[in-house]
Amino acid sequence: MSNSQTENKPVIGFSTGDLNGIGIELIIKTLADSRMLEFFTPVIFASNKVINFYRKSIPEINFNFASLKDFSKLNPKQINIYNCWEEEVAINPGELNEAGGRYAIKSLKASTDALKNGIIDALVTAPIHKKNVHSADFPYTGHTPFFKDFFQQQDVVMILAAGNFRVGLVTEHVALKDVASLITKESILSKINILHASLRRDFNIEKPKIGVLALNPHAGDDGLIGSEEMEIIRPAVLDAKHYNMIVSGPFSADAFFARNYQNRFDAVLAMYHDQGLIPLKSLAFGEGINFTAGLPYIRTSPDHGTAFDIAGKNKADCSSFTAATFAALDFIKSRSYFDEIHSNPLKKLSSQFVAGSPDE
Repeated sequence: MSNSQTENKPVIGFSTGDLNGIGIELIIKTLADSRMLEFFTPVIFASNKVINFYRKSIPEINFNFASLKDFSKLNPKQINIYNCWEEEVAINPGELNEAGGRYAIKSLKASTDALKNGIIDALVTAPIHKKNVHSADFPYTGHTPFFKDFFQQQDVVMILAAGNFRVGLVTEHVALKDVASLITKESILSKINILHASLRRDFNIEKPKIGVLALNPHAGDDGLIGSEEMEIIRPAVLDAKHYNMIVSGPFSADAFFARNYQNRFDAVLAMYHDQGLIPLKSLAFGEGINFTAGLPYIRTSPDHGTAFDIAGKNKADCSSFTAATFAALDFIKSRSYFDEIHSNPLKKLSSQFVAGSPDE
């Protein structure tokens, strides 16, 4: 863990997402439960005025916070607002405008700097509108490529999870017509490696099992309706097995989920966005979370977007955002345990001996 912990609690940061979306409402509803302060110290990267605007739209919630401009003043017994800006910002819930996106990026960049500098132990990002934030200063199609670039990682994996159902993606937010050209043996093997490492370190699964989906219908029918399975995906799976990873596939996606094969694996690697996310979101019941694997730091988010249609109306369900918050907390603990055990092999042997010893 970083040196950010206060009173032996981790510090979790929250970015606002689009100011005109449901992000701030989700943050307020999640953190309004005072029991949250027993587990971690929250820091919201926003401004007092923005938080107060949305607080008034949720009259049934009593939401108190401490305002700060200096992280040394962090209060472990309260919700903390780190003021990223002082100027007035016109908030228009449900409206797609330039200000909503621009201040979302201010919040995101301030919180990411804090994550990199060890001020916070994990970051939960509220939804942004991809087109609204896209600019010369933010040339990304979403959070995931931004974090990959910011932390200078060669590759990362977008993981969506709901309970024990986890889906990693080979391609993310790209047009369907471009997917096939991005499916290479190297890209699949890279994603498998990152996914495998994350399942061990972040999800505390000692020997993870990964199922890999095909690209084409019926897994290509032996090359009749596509050769990617034979020429690209299967060789990548075989290489992963060569490195002692438990990997199977490629599986025809429709049959895989129809037969509930996801229950046989710790994670599923899908070739493209909708292939993996439609079944996961259908079964997540609003509590799915997004996690960026392969980063040196922890970042989670809910599995949905800005929901402009209900913004500012006190209608947003915070279940997924709350799940993302607790997932961040779990990842902090899992990484700490994994790093401690693997930095001292004797501790691992000792824990295995105790676990395997008979009761007397």
